[in-house]
Amino acid sequence: MWVPKSLDRIILALKKLPGIGERSAERITFHLLREPEHLEELIGALVDARDHLRFCSICHGITDTDPCPLCTDPGRDDSVICVVERPQDVFLIERMGLFHGRYHVLGGVISPIDGVGPEALHIEDLVQRVRHNGVQEVILALNPTVEGDATAYYLGELLKATGVKVTRIARGLPAGSDLFFSDALTLREALTGRKELD
Repeated sequence: MWVPKSLDRIILALKKLPGIGERSAERITFHLLREPEHLEELIGALVDARDHLRFCSICHGITDTDPCPLCTDPGRDDSVICVVERPQDVFLIERMGLFHGRYHVLGGVISPIDGVGPEALHIEDLVQRVRHNGVQEVILALNPTVEGDATAYYLGELLKATGVKVTRIARGLPAGSDLFFSDALTLREALTGRKELD
C-alpha cells in the first residue's frame, strides 16, 4: 500500500510509543492532520520538553529547574526519603498529597536478565544522601515484582550499615503490578501501611 513518506514517518514514530499500535498511530496521525492547531500545539510542547526538561541532580526526577522544586522546598521533611523506580512514580505519589518528604529515583530496578546491575542505578547517590543529610527513614516504594523485590532486598541490606530505618510500602498492591496503574486508594493504603524491612 502506498503511503506518503512524511505520513509514514509520523505513524512509525508514534508506533514506537508504549501502548500505541498501528491503528492507534494512524488515528492519531490523521487527527493531527485534520486539526492543524493540535499538531502545532504538540510540536511546541515536544520542542519545549526537549529544550527544558532534564533530570534533577539530587533526586533524579524530571524537572525544568535543577535542583527540582521538590528538592529545594524548605517545607518538606528532610528526614524521610521515598525511593521509586521511575520519575513518573514521583508524580503519582505527589498527586495523593500524603507524602511530604524527599524523593529518590533509582532509574529502574536490578534485573540481571536485562543486564541491569546495581551500578547502573542511582544507588550510590542514595547512600550518600542517607549518610550526609540526616535521613532517618528510607521508604522503598518499588513495584511488587521479582525485580522490585530483589532491588528492595539489596537496598535494605546496603542501608542497614547506615543505621537508617528502612521500610517498604505495604502489599496493598498486587504482586506483579505497576504503581502507574494503581488507583489512589490502593496506593494510599500501601504507603500508609508500610513496614520496616527485616
